[in-house]
Amino acid sequence: MISTVSKVALVTGAARGIGLATAKRFLADGWCVGLLDIDGAGLERAVAEIGKPEETLALACDIADPKQVAGAFDALVARFGQLDALVNNAGTAVFKPLLETTHEEWQRVLAVNLTGPFLATQLAAPLMADRGGGAIVNITSISGLRASTLRVAYGTSKAALAHLTKQQAVELSSLGIRVNAVAPGPVETAMAKAVHSPEIRADYRDAVPLGRYGLEEELAESIFFLCSDKASYITGQVLAVDGGFDAAGIGLATLRGERRNL
Repeated sequence: MISTVSKVALVTGAARGIGLATAKRFLADGWCVGLLDIDGAGLERAVAEIGKPEETLALACDIADPKQVAGAFDALVARFGQLDALVNNAGTAVFKPLLETTHEEWQRVLAVNLTGPFLATQLAAPLMADRGGGAIVNITSISGLRASTLRVAYGTSKAALAHLTKQQAVELSSLGIRVNAVAPGPVETAMAKAVHSPEIRADYRDAVPLGRYGLEEELAESIFFLCSDKASYITGQVLAVDGGFDAAGIGLATLRGERRNL
């Protein structure tokens, strides 16, 4: 265990994407970070890439398995001795029509996206309480705020996670623990690049007022802010980091076309 640790964060789903960018953001500010992911090999590559063995800990774990999660927390405490921030980022998705989504797919998406944050928060809260408080950020999605096709399990799980955020914020406030959520819009992640066709990307650009996908680093900055002392009076909130997508209705693309023709 490192005895000179200042602050410690645990980021789930940290082998790549928003999770890895968030872990790097904490490290840049001098935190130690536990990086948790079901992809053990990818996690080891990410930690090696970071190149800070004293400040990082790789935790291969299925976030939906209570025994594995408990084991990961035991390893984190053995290494760093404390926990100040938890980022519940691990998630999975099934992109299928409602009538074609199987019971097993539905259960797995809810287990990872909803039960995982529930389990991690239950284990994190006592550790944070021992420190006088802490911060938790759940990563929901714009799909939890706006319905979309092919996302019946994913969108429902993220909407439920947004409400779980509020439940956690209310109940854990007496322990000095703040709980918020970040709802990403379209982000330039490896998954988005793999599943978003050129047509879908064009649709998003038309629908997002800022006219582009977000960057992983932009999401990381928002997450880090909510975990920092600068957000000391913010709890129970869902922050859409989406370029204005949730705020926009119909007609944006047409309006842009009219402006271009002026």
